Amino acid sequence: MLHDRVLVRQDTSEGERRSGGGILIPATAAVGRRLAWAEVVAVGQNVRTVEPGDRVLFDPEDRAEVEVRGIAYALMRERDLHAVAADRFEGSEDSTGLYL
Repeated sequence: MLHDRVLVRQDTSEGERRSGGGILIPATAAVGRRLAWAEVVAVGQNVRTVEPGDRVLFDPEDRAEVEVRGIAYALMRERDLHAVAADRFEGSEDSTGLYL
Protein backbone atom coordinates (compact mmCIF):
# COMPACT_ATOMS: atom_id res chain seq x y z
CA MET A 1 0.00 0.00 0.00
CA LEU A 2 1.22 3.48 -0.82
CA HIS A 3 0.86 6.89 0.84
CA ASP A 4 -2.46 7.43 2.68
CA ARG A 5 -4.37 4.53 1.12
CA VAL A 6 -6.42 2.02 3.12
CA LEU A 7 -7.45 -1.41 1.82
CA VAL A 8 -10.62 -2.81 3.42
CA ARG A 9 -12.74 -5.95 3.12
CA GLN A 10 -16.38 -4.99 3.22
CA ASP A 11 -18.91 -6.95 5.26
CA THR A 12 -20.92 -9.11 2.87
CA SER A 13 -24.45 -8.46 4.01
CA GLU A 14 -26.12 -8.68 0.63
CA GLY A 15 -29.46 -10.37 0.32
CA GLU A 16 -32.34 -10.34 2.74
CA ARG A 17 -31.87 -8.74 6.13
CA ARG A 18 -33.95 -8.00 9.21
CA SER A 19 -34.71 -4.66 10.83
CA GLY A 20 -34.26 -4.06 14.56
CA GLY A 21 -37.95 -4.89 15.06
CA GLY A 22 -37.67 -8.20 13.20
CA ILE A 23 -39.23 -7.13 9.88
CA LEU A 24 -37.76 -8.97 6.88
CA ILE A 25 -36.36 -6.55 4.28
CA PRO A 26 -35.95 -8.12 0.81
CA ALA A 27 -32.70 -7.72 -1.15
CA THR A 28 -34.54 -5.79 -3.87
CA ALA A 29 -35.71 -3.03 -1.51
CA ALA A 30 -34.28 0.38 -2.30
CA VAL A 31 -32.15 1.75 0.50
CA GLY A 32 -31.12 5.38 0.86
CA ARG A 33 -27.52 6.45 0.96
CA ARG A 34 -26.03 4.47 3.80
CA LEU A 35 -22.55 4.17 5.30
CA ALA A 36 -20.98 0.71 5.55
CA TRP A 37 -18.62 -1.08 7.95
CA ALA A 38 -15.49 -2.88 6.78
CA GLU A 39 -12.34 -4.44 8.22
CA VAL A 40 -8.97 -2.85 7.46
CA VAL A 41 -6.66 -5.30 5.71
CA ALA A 42 -3.65 -3.10 4.86
CA VAL A 43 -2.57 0.55 5.22
CA GLY A 44 -0.04 2.79 3.50
CA GLN A 45 3.01 4.24 5.26
CA ASN A 46 1.37 7.69 5.77
CA VAL A 47 -1.80 6.40 7.46
CA ARG A 48 -1.92 7.54 11.09
CA THR A 49 -5.32 6.67 12.59
CA VAL A 50 -6.08 3.09 11.56
CA GLU A 51 -4.27 -0.23 11.75
CA PRO A 52 -4.94 -3.59 10.10
CA GLY A 53 -7.72 -5.38 11.97
CA ASP A 54 -9.66 -2.20 12.85
CA ARG A 55 -13.28 -1.79 11.72
CA VAL A 56 -14.01 1.43 9.83
CA LEU A 57 -17.14 3.24 8.70
CA PHE A 58 -17.09 4.64 5.16
CA ASP A 59 -19.29 5.76 2.28
CA PRO A 60 -19.51 2.89 -0.27
CA GLU A 61 -19.72 5.42 -3.11
CA ASP A 62 -16.30 6.98 -2.26
CA ARG A 63 -14.13 3.96 -3.04
CA ALA A 64 -12.42 2.00 -5.78
CA GLU A 65 -12.94 -1.75 -5.98
CA VAL A 66 -10.09 -4.18 -6.51
CA GLU A 67 -9.97 -7.97 -6.60
CA VAL A 68 -6.93 -9.77 -5.19
CA ARG A 69 -6.75 -13.58 -5.45
CA GLY A 70 -10.50 -13.78 -5.99
CA ILE A 71 -11.44 -11.66 -2.95
CA ALA A 72 -13.09 -8.25 -3.44
CA TYR A 73 -11.62 -5.30 -1.54
CA ALA A 74 -12.27 -1.56 -1.44
CA LEU A 75 -9.40 0.92 -1.76
CA MET A 76 -9.76 4.46 -0.41
CA ARG A 77 -7.90 7.36 1.15
CA GLU A 78 -7.67 7.68 4.92
CA ARG A 79 -9.58 10.99 4.80
CA ASP A 80 -12.62 9.17 3.32
CA LEU A 81 -13.13 7.20 6.55
CA HIS A 82 -15.87 8.44 8.87
CA ALA A 83 -15.17 6.41 12.05
CA VAL A 84 -12.83 3.77 13.47
CA ALA A 85 -13.90 1.05 15.91
CA ALA A 86 -10.93 -0.57 17.65
CA ASP A 87 -10.17 -2.25 20.97
CA ARG A 88 -7.19 0.05 21.56
CA PHE A 89 -9.58 3.00 22.10
CA GLU A 90 -11.52 1.21 24.87
CA GLY A 91 -9.04 2.00 27.66
CA SER A 92 -9.03 5.80 27.37
CA GLU A 93 -11.24 8.14 29.41
CA ASP A 94 -14.84 8.64 28.20
CA SER A 95 -14.24 6.12 25.43
CA THR A 96 -17.02 4.47 23.50
CA GLY A 97 -14.58 2.34 21.50
CA LEU A 98 -15.13 4.58 18.48
CA TYR A 99 -12.76 7.21 17.13
CA LEU A 100 -14.83 9.76 15.17
